[in-house]
Amino acid sequence: MANALTDAQIAEFRSQLQNRLRELREGVRDEVERSDSEHFTDVAGEVHDPEEVSVANLVIDLDLASIDRHVNEIREVEAALLRIGRGEFGVCIDCEQPIPLARLKANPTAERCIACQTDHDRAEALEVPPHSTHRSL
Repeated sequence: MANALTDAQIAEFRSQLQNRLRELREGVRDEVERSDSEHFTDVAGEVHDPEEVSVANLVIDLDLASIDRHVNEIREVEAALLRIGRGEFGVCIDCEQPIPLARLKANPTAERCIACQTDHDRAEALEVPPHSTHRSL
């Protein structure tokens, strides 16, 4: 099914997504540069007391989590830009119905309509990770 967006709306979303992509890439670059300049010993201090080491590990983990979130959003933005390029932006990848404009304005990287996203989230929540299988003793 063709999307219900006008060419002007698609152009606006493309511009918005390209700007966000630029911001995210700059943010990741800044975070990486900052984390490179902060060595573990700088964060932990010279004492290396177990509590300080724990705090240093937490700070480093938070930095990595922030970079990871940015990278994931970069992937989502790039995927949305690819859908624009293929003429598929604004169309649900599951049911192929138009995604409501209000949803796209709230989340321009949305690839599913609300109903399909809800079903997708439920299915993901029910999946049991392979490494957490229960074994009887």
